[in-house]
Amino acid sequence: MLKDKILTLDNHFIRFILVGILNTIVGYGLFALFIYLGLHYSLAVLFSTILGVLFNFKSIGKLVFNSNNNERIYHFIGVYILLYLLNVSGLWGLSSIGMENMYVAGAILLAPLAIISFILNKNFVFNQEVDFEKN
Repeated sequence: MLKDKILTLDNHFIRFILVGILNTIVGYGLFALFIYLGLHYSLAVLFSTILGVLFNFKSIGKLVFNSNNNERIYHFIGVYILLYLLNVSGLWGLSSIGMENMYVAGAILLAPLAIISFILNKNFVFNQEVDFEKN
């Protein structure tokens, strides 16, 4: 029984990583596109975040936490607002210490923001949805 729960936790983590790769490609691709188009990094993060929220909500909800509960979108949006603020703060911080390449700065922030995202989604957004016995 405990072994099954551990394997399920591993499966959730593996699914999160795989879905996270897909979501990162979409989100970072949008961010890079907006930087390329000449937008300020804060707007590039804002627009890529807005466009990615619905996609990410469905992909993380269904593929990682087996949730179809669209009512959790408000919690998910709250998490993304926090992630946006952390991302812009991180970009500002890296910029203020002399990093001018926003592509690299954005890439540096991917891993810490992904970890924060998983923790918040697991414990705040989809915490009522996860059923480790079924997955």
